[in-house]
Amino acid sequence: MAISEKLQTAAKSGQLLQSTFEHLEAWLTGGFLPEWAVAAVTELIEQEAWEELNDRFYKMLAFGTGGMRGRTIGRISANSETGTLSAGGSPEHAAVGTNVLNDFNIIRATMGLYRYCAQFLAQESIYSPPKLVIAHDVRHFSRHFCELTASTWTQLGGYAMIFDGPRSTPHLSFAVRELRATAGIVITASHNPPHDNGFKVYFSDGAQVVSPHAEGIIEQVNATSWADVPPFLDKKLDRVVILSGAIDTAYLDVLEDNVLEPEVMANHAPKVVFTPIHGTGGVISVPLMQGYGVEVVEVAEQAQMDGRFPTVQSPNPENAEALQMAIDKAEAVGADLVLATDPDCDRMGIAVRDKEGKMVLLTGNMIGSVLAEYRVSKLKEIGILPAEGSKRAALIKTFVTTPLQAAIAEAHGLKLINTLTGFKWIGAKLERYQQELEAGMLEEEGIALDYNRTDVSTRVELLLEYSTFYVFGGEESYGYLASDRVRDKDANAAVIMVCELAAALKQQGITFTEYLDRLYLKYGYHLETLLNIYYEGAAGASKIKNIIASYRTQPPQELNGVAVTKFTDFGVEDLQDADGVAIPKENFYFLELANGYSYAVRGSGTEPKIKFYCFAREAVTSAEQLASVKAITHSNLEALKAAIEADARSRAE
Repeated sequence: MAISEKLQTAAKSGQLLQSTFEHLEAWLTGGFLPEWAVAAVTELIEQEAWEELNDRFYKMLAFGTGGMRGRTIGRISANSETGTLSAGGSPEHAAVGTNVLNDFNIIRATMGLYRYCAQFLAQESIYSPPKLVIAHDVRHFSRHFCELTASTWTQLGGYAMIFDGPRSTPHLSFAVRELRATAGIVITASHNPPHDNGFKVYFSDGAQVVSPHAEGIIEQVNATSWADVPPFLDKKLDRVVILSGAIDTAYLDVLEDNVLEPEVMANHAPKVVFTPIHGTGGVISVPLMQGYGVEVVEVAEQAQMDGRFPTVQSPNPENAEALQMAIDKAEAVGADLVLATDPDCDRMGIAVRDKEGKMVLLTGNMIGSVLAEYRVSKLKEIGILPAEGSKRAALIKTFVTTPLQAAIAEAHGLKLINTLTGFKWIGAKLERYQQELEAGMLEEEGIALDYNRTDVSTRVELLLEYSTFYVFGGEESYGYLASDRVRDKDANAAVIMVCELAAALKQQGITFTEYLDRLYLKYGYHLETLLNIYYEGAAGASKIKNIIASYRTQPPQELNGVAVTKFTDFGVEDLQDADGVAIPKENFYFLELANGYSYAVRGSGTEPKIKFYCFAREAVTSAEQLASVKAITHSNLEALKAAIEADARSRAE
């Protein structure tokens, strides 16, 4: 039977989704696929690998507001895709399909981004080629996609700069600002499974793209035809600029702004076991720590960059298993703490010793809270913040990050900003504060401030006078930032901030867990948990959609016998943040319960799952009471989590 007949038969029988059939037909007859790609699709059809083809072709890989992310290697690979495996285990070609990250989607996205940037510069009366900086992590095809993007950009007429090897995501954010680029891209899928990769887009402010740029870029990408792709499939790197080590040095210098008390590091620097979990973290974090006298012991097996992440089930510092080798090493060498970063080094997890000397993991909420409390207190102590606080200074967190940080901000007299999930919204706030400062100085003093070239102390003084000084920000998913010269979460910075806090606690003779307990006694006991429900493939996407839609039309009235007292639908309600700025519409829900607990619901933007963030708070009147309050709160929160899951699974069908 001919290939076209097999496709038609599979579609009629329901083995192929109609959208899959249409996309396959378009790709096979479009005339833009090279021979190896046609051979790959043909082989999968002959094998009747209908489920695989549905997953690859049932939709277009969406270029969303931050870029795109997806599989690069299919569950089933055709022989022409596998070809000759590289030394790192990568197939010769990324998987063919409309819904996978491959050369075709990379080129199309690059063309759309270029056209938007060229259009933007023309509107701003800037008559120079769009400048692009590209970084990449260690994943399958990361270097290839980086070079392919740079090649496409220069062939279109732009100026492209790439690093000489893997670099972290925050490094890219800094480089975009430092090099005054029009845009930036990181080739990464963060801590996703090894078969995934991504194309993450930044604009000239160094932050992930938000409105109106996001919509403009998406429009240009969607308007780019597959027929435009073939001329760019062969890489041409002769006009691509390889960045020198000067940009690394400049980034290291800026990271030093995160250290508030160098003296405590000099006198009480901790002994640290560090693991980048096979990713980019060792490039900057290790020399940064060593420069402050921190004794760094690396996990040798995980210091090797390897996109297969062979020593872990998942390269995610949120997972206990990913830190186990480092914890074992810490026990062997008597280290004070463990620091772990994810493959693109924007997230950081830690393990610390409790008062009995046992290694325990801290959650992202805990890490962010202790850093926030320490840094705000220290900024007051050294006179950068007034003792009574200031509403021109802000802590920023996402709605799904612990309310403990809101309590910290309130107690210290700071403004607390809640944003939607995703660090891009924190980055957008920093750009707003910068623009307010620049506009204020120009209007009142006639000075056109060069923000990036203004030293940190002067910048803070001016922000407190004309705008808002960003003190610290973070999200529960292990992302933190305390410097406005980087506009994304920064694990390199987080590493050195934790080292300083460890030194300060060492000086006081207390542990991280004792410091946390002090926060609970001061602000109430806060506990959080996260429920992830996974639904893979085309069928799974429908179930996630059902849950999201049903929350809007039929929100829960009670959970586990506790009434829902408030339901906030961010997709339809007109909401504002503490700056009086409208919060963008999003399919995101926040529910408050009669017992003071709460939870949030959102679909993941990067993985096939729906996420439920659960929050508990209980009053604590004495240190003796704390242990029993912790146990009761944990039991109550687990019961709420179970009720949420049961309700969600019934909504999925």
